[in-house]
Amino acid sequence: MTKSKENSQYKSIGEVAEILKLFNKKKGTLSTHTIRFWEKEFKQIKPKIFSGNRRYYDENSINLLKKIKFLLKDRGMTLIGVKKVLNSNNSDIDELYNTSIKQKNIIKSKIKNIKKIIIDIKEDNG
Repeated sequence: MTKSKENSQYKSIGEVAEILKLFNKKKGTLSTHTIRFWEKEFKQIKPKIFSGNRRYYDENSINLLKKIKFLLKDRGMTLIGVKKVLNSNNSDIDELYNTSIKQKNIIKSKIKNIKKIIIDIKEDNG
């Protein structure tokens, strides 16, 4: 199966780790082992296996991984708690996740504006 890197509907495990911002803080490298661990823990994650036993993830799998990361890392839930949420088909998690993303974007925008104001003030006083 031939796939174009730019337009591919599938992402490699390294690309997914980058999308999820999963980095080994000590080494500064991508942390793909976290994704493989979650794959074993959450049966809903089903990567496609192409040539050479390489894993590739579609958009649905990536979105599921984003939610798992959000629940584990941002909300501090346990693996068992996340499994219960995912198995419950509860749409509240989608709303909570989407609200959190919107709030992060608003905060980032405000920080960007504050930085611009600080730069403008420094230039005026410099």
